[in-house]
Order: sequence, then structure tokens, then C-alpha cells
Amino acid sequence: MTRETKTITVVKCAKLGEELPALDKPPFPGPLGERIYNEISRMAWNMWQEHATLLINHYGLNMADPNAQELLFEQMEEFFFGEGRGQMPIAGAPSAKGGGPARK
Repeated sequence: MTRETKTITVVKCAKLGEELPALDKPPFPGPLGERIYNEISRMAWNMWQEHATLLINHYGLNMADPNAQELLFEQMEEFFFGEGRGQMPIAGAPSAKGGGPARK
């Protein structure tokens, strides 16, 4: 009788600073998706998904709007790789649901 053993791929997570189980595949195509796949753990990705839900609800983002998508991708990059790593954007940051603060 033979047993198959599954090995768990680990990654040195840029968000959490530890070696943790890696994602199975890039979360989406493109350079940021590849970077996340190579440098972010499953645990940190799950944290992002919760944070993204908070952002979408807090700002009332319409994810069909390209501006909302751009804002979320910017926040994703900041969450994983930025100095603030996961803080809420500043109050008054442009909202992608149809406006934002008036420009002066």
C-alpha cells in the first residue's frame, strides 16, 4: 500500500513577515497578481479579502466602475506592500461611486 504525501508550498510573506502556506495560483492575471502569488501567504490573502469587503462597504464602491476597481487595486498594493499596510484610506479620499470631494 502506498501513501501519497502532499507537500505544502510556503512563501516568506511580505505582509506578515513569516514563512506561511502560499497561494495555489495567482489570484488574478498581471504583474500584481504574480507578485502577490510569489510574496503573499494564504493567510494574508484571506485578511485582504476581509479588508476589501470593508472598503467596498465603507465607500459604497460599485465594482463595475473602473474607478472603483482602480481604487481597490491601489488599496490592495498598499495593504500588502505599502508602509501603512492595511490602514483605511484617509477620510475625504476620492470615492469611486460617483464623485468624491470637489477639486479646487
